[in-house]
Amino acid sequence: MSSQHANAPHYFVPGLSRWPVYAGASLLVTMIGAASWVNEVKVAPYITGLGILSLLVILYNWFGDAIGESESGKYGANVDLSFRWSMSWFIFSEVMFFAGFFGALFYARSISMPWLADLDHKLLWPNFAAHWGNIGPAGTIETFRTMGPFPIPTINTALLLTSGVTLTLSHHALRSSHRDKASIWLLITILLGATFMGFQGFEYFHAYTELNLKLTSGIYGSTFFMLTGFHGFHVTMGAIMLSVVLYRLRKGHFTAEHHFAFEGAAWYWHFVDVVWLGLYVVVYWL
Repeated sequence: MSSQHANAPHYFVPGLSRWPVYAGASLLVTMIGAASWVNEVKVAPYITGLGILSLLVILYNWFGDAIGESESGKYGANVDLSFRWSMSWFIFSEVMFFAGFFGALFYARSISMPWLADLDHKLLWPNFAAHWGNIGPAGTIETFRTMGPFPIPTINTALLLTSGVTLTLSHHALRSSHRDKASIWLLITILLGATFMGFQGFEYFHAYTELNLKLTSGIYGSTFFMLTGFHGFHVTMGAIMLSVVLYRLRKGHFTAEHHFAFEGAAWYWHFVDVVWLGLYVVVYWL
């Protein structure tokens, strides 16, 4: 937000916007494509890609409108507060999103697996072993190996923890009006996030080619790839958000007192860091 307008007494009410409808439609196309992709529909990757591409175009224009309104001085302190509440609730919704997947993992591993072990094996299948990473009934799931914490997951943990520190340093530099230092630390944060995604891509390649671990590898494979995959998606989105903030920072946007776009992206990035710590312990170590 521009400093000269941050404490303005008015409350800006935006006009009607077509972007929410467009965004909803593109998300619907994306989800249809993703669901079809999982079910091996041939055209599904193209449908998914079309949905994602259209969503990115929509978000570019939608956020461009908001940035233009902010820089033209239309936003006051009340709008700033509404943005903070909106981002807080959005992050809360993301917390509940990941809670659902962590809950599924907990139920499968800590409740249903021991319960199945207590049943007469004749009701299930011979030689049933109640260990995590179970291949299920003989012949239904290909044999695979589970993913351990070394070395890539541990390296990625160090990368994300370091990125949280560099982002905090960038924030403090901006609050001290050191724009160049803020830009450098923010760029380092983005590069650390990109490196994280590179390692995760290599981890997936290793899982598929050497461990035979796939999304279809029973409950272990599905929970592993859903948790790590969605987290990787959030890291990617966070890096895009921080890249936009870096661009705006170099364009002269933000002041030491008013820079909610930076703060909102930073909140999101720190949330992603915390989720990874839980994921690192629960998925890779336990």
